Amino acid sequence: MELHRGRLIDHVHLRVKDLEKSRDFYRAALGALGRELTFETDAFFVSDELFVDAADTYVTRVHLAFQTDGPEMVRAFHAASLEAGGTDNGAPGERPYHPGYYACFILDPDGNNIEAVWHGPHQRNAASVAITPDMP
Repeated sequence: MELHRGRLIDHVHLRVKDLEKSRDFYRAALGALGRELTFETDAFFVSDELFVDAADTYVTRVHLAFQTDGPEMVRAFHAASLEAGGTDNGAPGERPYHPGYYACFILDPDGNNIEAVWHGPHQRNAASVAITPDMP
């Protein structure tokens, strides 16, 4: 088994009202980013650092931002998310956060504010951090 982790966040866990509705939403939204659900059961699903399961007592409300490869991917995410039941919370476009910041915002079926962002031209020192647990 090999896990890939980003810069600061180890994982994000969302608790949702309707797991199947959310599964359809995230499958479409993440698909527009070239990602997929990497593990699924009847009780939860996972994509990279995102873990989603059905709420037993509470539903989360968070802001979650996905990195993209450019403005065209931000626009594809926005379109796919709307088609999959999301609600527009900010159309694709440049934002004043820093030069080159291009993003859109969607509310997922539970009202979480989901962003797709491109930070403009940049270089990465690595695509991800690979973690390979020692297995007995």
